[in-house]
Amino acid sequence: MTPPSPIAAPGTAPGPSRAKLPSLTGLRFIAAALVFFFHATFSDPPMNPFADQAWEEGFRWLFSKAGWMGVSFFFVLSGFVLTWSAKPGDTATGFWRRRLLKIFPNHIVMWALAMVLFAGAMTPLSAWLPNLFLVHSWFPQHETFISVNPPSWSLCSELLFYLLFPFLIGPVLRIRERALWGWAAAMVVCMVAVQLATDFLLPQNPPTPEGFGISLWEFWFGYNFPPVRMFEFVLGMLLARLVLAGAFPRVRILPAALLCLAGYAAAMAVPFLYGLNVATIIPVSLLICAVARADVDGAPTVLRGRTMQWLGEVSFGFYLAQYVVMYYGRTALMDERLFAPLPGVLVLLGFFLATLLVGRLLLVCVERPVMRRWSRPRPRLPQAPGAPAEEREPAPALR
Repeated sequence: MTPPSPIAAPGTAPGPSRAKLPSLTGLRFIAAALVFFFHATFSDPPMNPFADQAWEEGFRWLFSKAGWMGVSFFFVLSGFVLTWSAKPGDTATGFWRRRLLKIFPNHIVMWALAMVLFAGAMTPLSAWLPNLFLVHSWFPQHETFISVNPPSWSLCSELLFYLLFPFLIGPVLRIRERALWGWAAAMVVCMVAVQLATDFLLPQNPPTPEGFGISLWEFWFGYNFPPVRMFEFVLGMLLARLVLAGAFPRVRILPAALLCLAGYAAAMAVPFLYGLNVATIIPVSLLICAVARADVDGAPTVLRGRTMQWLGEVSFGFYLAQYVVMYYGRTALMDERLFAPLPGVLVLLGFFLATLLVGRLLLVCVERPVMRRWSRPRPRLPQAPGAPAEEREPAPALR
């Protein structure tokens, strides 16, 4: 099966469609760091290291929306990058092979580590088995969709995105340029509609164990249920089309970043459900497009520097390792001890660096070797003289 279409979208020159986007790689780490600090604010489980109430509450307040914003960024970015880097002639099976090899090995390593260190003693088969196969976010039970290594819930959505991408790319590429903005707006409207339906139609009880101020049903459906996150992914695909077509206005990165801060402030002010992704989706989308456009134009950015590229490459492993490192460190090694402000900051820095180290190990020891070994089909045996030549699968393009 071959996904239809040339990926250089109608009306776009071949140059921009082939441009690399290193600044988006660097930006990816900033989003992963937001999720790290969001999880570090939790008091249950006991991640927050501060004994002083003012510091504990201030730290929690400052990063209270960071995780939601970071994950929404990843979902939009996923659609954007896959559309940007897709090539004519790639196959659905080749694409699925690469994407599964990209996420599952790291996930399985961290799943096994979490099970050995802490989760195995408190996680039933009905929770850890769906988690292993990345389908746990399809279940509304809290002990299932937040289980083993909790950040892995987002991979359930990514898995759905990857499954559907070969079927979506053709229709998205066939949208006329003048209709792209309307379709992008429709995705945002659908996101608002999801939260309105969640707010007014779903049960108000039981409450979430985390104390988020919404019900468990609302949290699952409005945030964790994979199909409702498709709108962010498709929005990312449409944004890539807009940038490829030269139809997205040139916006500087700094104003776009400042708008993200304004969106973050809005997320803190609106009712909880609407702060999960609706309040920040436009600023996040604008920032992704601004950064991509800067790369297309060859503009220098801090995000393209060697350090940010290194961090960006580590970001997936960093994201998967953060909870395991912090939870095990805080519970098993520190016995949930709380600290004065300065030692507490040093504890956070230590966990941050430890998570970076584990993320790097996952990249070097797991992700890269697996991708080198299995991301392409094994070479076929030489054919007998006169046998018809079979078409080769193109080199990986959708990374």
